[in-house]
Amino acid sequence: MDCCICSPMATMYRLPRNTVCAPCHEGAKAIIGFLNKDEQEGDGCLLYTSRCGLRDAWEQVKEMRDREENTNQRAAFLEQGFALAWREGIHTDIFIKPGTGAPIPAHKAILAARSEVFRHMLSADDRCKAPAGDSISLPELSHDELSLLIAFLYTGALDQGLPERHLHALLVAADKYDVPFLRRACEARLAAAVDPRNVLRTLEVAELSSSAVLRERAMDTVVEHAEQVVFSPQYEEFAVRNAGLCVEITRALLAKMSTTRTKAPCIEDV
Repeated sequence: MDCCICSPMATMYRLPRNTVCAPCHEGAKAIIGFLNKDEQEGDGCLLYTSRCGLRDAWEQVKEMRDREENTNQRAAFLEQGFALAWREGIHTDIFIKPGTGAPIPAHKAILAARSEVFRHMLSADDRCKAPAGDSISLPELSHDELSLLIAFLYTGALDQGLPERHLHALLVAADKYDVPFLRRACEARLAAAVDPRNVLRTLEVAELSSSAVLRERAMDTVVEHAEQVVFSPQYEEFAVRNAGLCVEITRALLAKMSTTRTKAPCIEDV
């Protein structure tokens, strides 16, 4: 018999024969249990009664909101403090030199806390410690890219609307200097923006930064828009620079063709 909750006939009640299917029954029990729950502490365990269900549920919602607000306030407090110390150059103790442009002041403690690579560079190990003069060089980054990297180390946030070239540079830097949080942030932004126009460059950056997530997303886009991508003016230059990736693209396209043939229905002669 049809369930009077989830079936297409749910709005047509047929007393007294209305029934409820097992999933709806269990769901209703769970909702009633949640609304009737009244947490009482006793001997280290929770006792449940049915006296203050809605009030208790509302109190739990308020408690969750309070925790979220406290977490946001704490994050803002830490972010603003670190960002202020960096922007105003308060007690900075090292300069970071980009490939082009002026050096940027920073704090050794922040760099070491955010990146194991920076920690080793700034350690007492004579083989990899920072050179004399309290400065280190990141020549692969421009001044703007280095500024974005350092800002992220202090705040944990990326500006909205960053150009793709900056996200590419930051992703490579996150991989090189071992900043996983920045890596995930860049991967998410770039993966969401992949399309046939930028997929080849995205695939190159994914390969350079060893980003499996971005690589898979880009490869799927190439296969999905194969004709537009492979016959584009950029593909020939891409193929010269990335022979290995072209081999993988060819194999992926052949695999797709094979799967398509397998799934195609057979037409028998009549």
